[in-house]
Amino acid sequence: MSPAPETRGDLFEPASYRVVCGIDEAGRGPLAGPVSAAAVILPDDFPLSLLDDSKALSEKARNAAFEIIATRSRWANEWAWPSEIDELNILWATMLAMRRAFLRLGAAPDIVIVDGTKTPDIPCARRAMVKADALVPAVMAASIVAKVSRDRMMERYDWLYPEYGYARHKGYPTAAHRAACRALGPSPIQRMSFKYSKE
Repeated sequence: MSPAPETRGDLFEPASYRVVCGIDEAGRGPLAGPVSAAAVILPDDFPLSLLDDSKALSEKARNAAFEIIATRSRWANEWAWPSEIDELNILWATMLAMRRAFLRLGAAPDIVIVDGTKTPDIPCARRAMVKADALVPAVMAASIVAKVSRDRMMERYDWLYPEYGYARHKGYPTAAHRAACRALGPSPIQRMSFKYSKE
């Protein structure tokens, strides 16, 4: 006999829907690099104890959870690039990345739950929910996938532009990052519409 699916009483479970897709993003605040968005559908027997909002997990725990999500779930991660962020603004670039992730997923869930207050234009029933990344398992998983995928992307950029320190700060507006931008000028992955470039 197979074990019963793990449950957690603190989670929001959209019980009227059989297949739930979670969508979340990572990287709205950095001065450099893309914004990342992930779409995830979890299997019924996924070990929920591995999940939390990605920001509440250590890097080690995020990476471990990512590997299990990647092997046991249906998922996709997509991007909106710095030039698109500059053209559209960060909100609409994030919506674009989310739409790309959902379309790449190639699934037809009963409902899509998106962390936040807005949803992307996708061909599916959808609901925005504040703090969904702490309440809905599929959104928790999406937050982990988006965060780990983006961190790894920024580590690859660090090989190309080591003088900016992207492996350490992942493009976020730390004092060291701002100092590098002032000393060296913007890197090829800088978001030119963000404040540092106007200082």
